[in-house]
Amino acid sequence: MKIGELAQLAAASVATVRYYEQEGLLPPAARLDNNYRHYGAAHVERLQFILRCRSLDMSLTEIRSLLAHKDQPQGACADTHALLDRHIALVQERMAQLQSLAVQLQSLRAQCGQSPADATACGILQQLDGA
Repeated sequence: MKIGELAQLAAASVATVRYYEQEGLLPPAARLDNNYRHYGAAHVERLQFILRCRSLDMSLTEIRSLLAHKDQPQGACADTHALLDRHIALVQERMAQLQSLAVQLQSLRAQCGQSPADATACGILQQLDGA
């Protein structure tokens, strides 16, 4: 199949396929006589795996590690567990940071009442100015 077909099957863009290929996450495709790339079922499966990992907000480094574990199944599953545990911790840390950000924004929003005011009297702008 051509790159467009691969992209369509995996619900990705052609640019995404090329990017993952450049990053070494997807193996290079075979070239046909007309120099078109030719992808197979293994490419579809691997691309879908990568996309599922990205949907879980995993970094390319994490995906590379998971692919290495997948490609060398004789390795310990504990490495995969450790990677996922680290990712969970990062997500939890980010959630705490976002919760703190929400509190800060709510506090900032409380600087002004509900009635529209002239921008020069806006408590939010004054607070952001450091006044």
